[in-house]
Amino acid sequence: MSGRIFSGVQPTGALHLGNYLGAIRHWVHLQQDYEAIYCVVDQHAITLPQDPNELRGAIREVAAALIACGIDPDRSILFNQSTVPAHAQLAWVLMCQTPIGWLNRMTQFKEKAGKQRDNASAGLYTYPVLMSADILAYNATHVPVGEDQKQHLELARDTAGAFNRQFGVEFFVLPEPMILGEATRVMSLRDGTKKMSKSDTSDYSRINLTDDADTIAQKIRKAKSDPIEGMSYDVAGRPEASNLLTIYAALADLPRSQVEAEFASANFSAFKGRLADLCVEKLSPITTEMRRLLADPAEIDRILDRGAEKADAIAGPILRQVYDIVGFRQA
Repeated sequence: MSGRIFSGVQPTGALHLGNYLGAIRHWVHLQQDYEAIYCVVDQHAITLPQDPNELRGAIREVAAALIACGIDPDRSILFNQSTVPAHAQLAWVLMCQTPIGWLNRMTQFKEKAGKQRDNASAGLYTYPVLMSADILAYNATHVPVGEDQKQHLELARDTAGAFNRQFGVEFFVLPEPMILGEATRVMSLRDGTKKMSKSDTSDYSRINLTDDADTIAQKIRKAKSDPIEGMSYDVAGRPEASNLLTIYAALADLPRSQVEAEFASANFSAFKGRLADLCVEKLSPITTEMRRLLADPAEIDRILDRGAEKADAIAGPILRQVYDIVGFRQA
């Protein structure tokens, strides 16, 4: 094995094409060469209000999606965060090593809290420290992240370094970011300047992994286009064309330049037809397998529980060592 990786996904809203192309398909490949730990980060989810029953269902749906995409629970560790106490317990220790000034620089809190900053939860403000704990609880060597999460990984590295310096140890590994592939940032089908998001009010802005073949094809056909002849990659001038070319290249596992050359003289309508067929071909089997898995929620729970046992076997001893370094008396 080349090292240990950790990555997580929130159970808030349906997973979509952007999640698949930007992260999950890479996780599938990484489990071949790394000790892989994949987590449904339900404790991060409650930094914003959640309906308890919907949250339980969403945890299972995310787990089913990951398995359907190719995450093998026998090869990788798959679990939900709240079932391994070390995440929350280590987060408190790390919070005591994290200056408020570091958290004030985190841009995502400002984006998520918006004008309601004074009413936002302390959890929303401090969740980058919990993210650090997620990674450091396993002394992960590498973390697959999107561009928008690089800042949080830098905080994890800074926090690990601060802990090591505070106690004069070389205990925590400084995790390295892994940013993989051309389609790390898939944009909205309705606005090529905005990232594809679960929270977008328009369902036509994204392709959900739960969408059936007809819905996928319809969303591609209705994707925003421009009046320019031929398909070309120009993020500033043709954001929608650029996004669709990137999606095609990622799904076909081809260089974007090759796709651009192939469709240089194609009109938008013809290209969308080919892209719709490709999306259906690649995503429909995932949707079918998700439905099969979700029909047996007890089996999903068993998979997550087995994963939690494996995760706790790694994180528990690391936490006990941290407690010893800090000076806590342990039973």
